[in-house]
Amino acid sequence: MAKEENLEQEIQLSPEVSQDKNKQETGTLEMIEERAKEEESRSLSSLNLRTILGGDVLTAKTVRHQIWLFVLIVIFAIIYVAFRYQCQQDMIAIDKLENELKDAKFKALSSSSTLTERCRESHVLDVLRQNKDSVLHIADQPPYIIQIPE
Repeated sequence: MAKEENLEQEIQLSPEVSQDKNKQETGTLEMIEERAKEEESRSLSSLNLRTILGGDVLTAKTVRHQIWLFVLIVIFAIIYVAFRYQCQQDMIAIDKLENELKDAKFKALSSSSTLTERCRESHVLDVLRQNKDSVLHIADQPPYIIQIPE
């Protein structure tokens, strides 16, 4: 019976106790909010290396409101670095291809020079005489021009 009476007294007192607890909780919440506001104002006014490296700056209200701006800036920075890296890779590839093109032009020039030298009339006649393959020789008379009346 004593237990039941104690329970009844607790039940009767519980609304009063719960109201007191609610008042204490709201008072506690208000105190926490005041401290947070004081810390924010204090952290903004006393900006030094320790607060920056400690990360206290990141809890400031202005920084929290601008977090999407910081995210956007970081994304743009990453894109800038990526495009610059890609551009440098493309420039390296272009330089390499230009060097290959120069080499190909020099090879074509030397091949053309060699072919021109070998195709000269005197050189061809010398080769034919050495091989004794032909009876070709240099003409003694100038070419004769035939004119046809119209």
